[in-house]
Amino acid sequence: MVEAMDKSAKLAKKHGVKSLGSWAIPNEHTSYGVHEAPGAEAFWNFGMNQVNLARGQFEKVEIKVAISYEEVDQNIKHAR
Repeated sequence: MVEAMDKSAKLAKKHGVKSLGSWAIPNEHTSYGVHEAPGAEAFWNFGMNQVNLARGQFEKVEIKVAISYEEVDQNIKHAR
């Protein structure tokens, strides 16, 4: 697990993904991470790497994309 986390940190840097925080619930094999990425493709390339996929063998993985209220406002205005 430690080795996978070290490799994951190097991959994050390679893809421009910044970890803003992470937490674990060990007895549930669940972890939560908040990341900032330059775009969806960068995060996808980071997350779908074999190192991170292997971590999914012993942790629950679910990805949710969140954007700022400013981005929501821009999207709404653009859609009009």
